[in-house]
Amino acid sequence: MASSEWYTINNVDELDTPALVVYPARVQSNIDLVKTMIDDVSRIRPHVKTHKSKDICLLMIKAGINKFKCATIAEAEMLGMSQAPDVLLAYQPSGPKLKRFIQLIKTYPQTTFSCLVDNQVTANAVSIEVLKNNIQIPVCIDLNIGMNRTGIVPDEALGLYETCASLPGIDIMGLHAYDGHIHDSDYNVRKQRSDESIEPVLKLAAAILTKGYKEPIVIAGGSPTFPILAQRKNIECSPGTFAYWDRGYQLAFKEQAFLTAALVIARVISLPGDGKICIDVGHKSVAAENELSKRIYFLNAPELVFTGQSEEHLVADAGKDHHYKVGDIMYGLPYHICPTVSLYERAVLIENQLVAGEWKTTARDRKITI
Repeated sequence: MASSEWYTINNVDELDTPALVVYPARVQSNIDLVKTMIDDVSRIRPHVKTHKSKDICLLMIKAGINKFKCATIAEAEMLGMSQAPDVLLAYQPSGPKLKRFIQLIKTYPQTTFSCLVDNQVTANAVSIEVLKNNIQIPVCIDLNIGMNRTGIVPDEALGLYETCASLPGIDIMGLHAYDGHIHDSDYNVRKQRSDESIEPVLKLAAAILTKGYKEPIVIAGGSPTFPILAQRKNIECSPGTFAYWDRGYQLAFKEQAFLTAALVIARVISLPGDGKICIDVGHKSVAAENELSKRIYFLNAPELVFTGQSEEHLVADAGKDHHYKVGDIMYGLPYHICPTVSLYERAVLIENQLVAGEWKTTARDRKITI
């Protein structure tokens, strides 16, 4: 391995493994790049689920990004702690989560928090609860545009929009449409599917305007369709993975030139024989929802063939005459960085090829204070 490789850590012997490491200069480069991919930075509403880091939120705010999206109360609180101006909880709060959300709104008044609903029962519950607390909550209608996970289909959503507009305590603000089912590596196929899925959303937005309501905000997409939706007007786009990027998106979406900025550092810990090596990166250290060959890619050992993984161990076939020895450092690029980050309470910072501090994974826990 050449010492000039970008990922090399010169004092890596001081680092216990497995460890999540982040390269801040590459994170900053990705933030700078995402701003160039859209005509107006106010149309970027990044999702924070990838990094869950207050430090990265602050970098984005410093770069002029003021709108954010999140999925948990902890992520929303992290954004409140960062004094983010505008935060959408892209989740439908119910039961205790609704009460926590209202407490969050009251605790961080400098941040405007909004949420999703996709049915009248939840809308009524939100209205009742906010009236009890003498506040108002901006709300988006969550639309199902093909992922079939949450949301109401656009053709049936106008009535719900009108209902929400009439409910006290609810400030109906727009539409939310996540297209996580669209991740084709072929850009033209991805674009065609994106165009087809967003069309009923835009039709609904036009119908809302015709009914005499103010023009609804449309929040749509994720990382795969970001460069497509960014070319449209009046749509807020929600990429998230761009902050760190990963092996899966690096391979699938070559038109997006983001830098991989987070790795899992591991060590060879055993040589069990027959050409096998054992590395200290198990299910607890890297996202394991993909097939074994698509969980981690070692930048300095791309030839390894993985044969088994357990909670703390990864076994690989290195060939009969391999050169690996116990203690060798492995620089691993996760295929799916979002759930990998959630496995670590902190990320070690690497600057000028040296360990240089850490960023807490602030919203990794389900609860910070609220």
